[in-house]
Amino acid sequence: MAKEHAKQDQVKEAKWVNPIDPEKIAENPHLLPYAHTVGGAVIKPMDKGRMKGRAVAAMYEQTDLQLAQIKEQIDLLAQQARKLQERVRISEEIYLTDMNFEPLIGRNYFLYRQSSGKTILSMVSPDEWGKKPPYTFVAEVKMLADHTWDVLRTNEESPFGQ
Repeated sequence: MAKEHAKQDQVKEAKWVNPIDPEKIAENPHLLPYAHTVGGAVIKPMDKGRMKGRAVAAMYEQTDLQLAQIKEQIDLLAQQARKLQERVRISEEIYLTDMNFEPLIGRNYFLYRQSSGKTILSMVSPDEWGKKPPYTFVAEVKMLADHTWDVLRTNEESPFGQ
């Protein structure tokens, strides 16, 4: 039995030799840029030009979208500025009219034009004058908290501001 163990030890001690050529074996196959076994995942090299092209196209698309949003905001701000300028112009015209009372914030008033072209501000609506008002109705206005006037409605036959 001792002889059998001795033979087995000799077989174990015999160095195992890999039948594959060492030149064709990778020491660290996990670091290879391609699959190293038949069943391995397909690894394709990156086309850096195509990747950069897609990234640049995405960048342009995103910046164009953001620029469009900024343009919309600018347009909205410009529209608000025009409305504010119009309110100032209307307010200046109303303050140049004849008014025999102190207007209150948040109340509606009525702007009329006399036959002479002079404007007056009144608390009386066109419906309250009766059949024929003595003046031409121009606009219904409301005094805002900043002492500017908001035009609520106008007479289409006699446009406001003329």
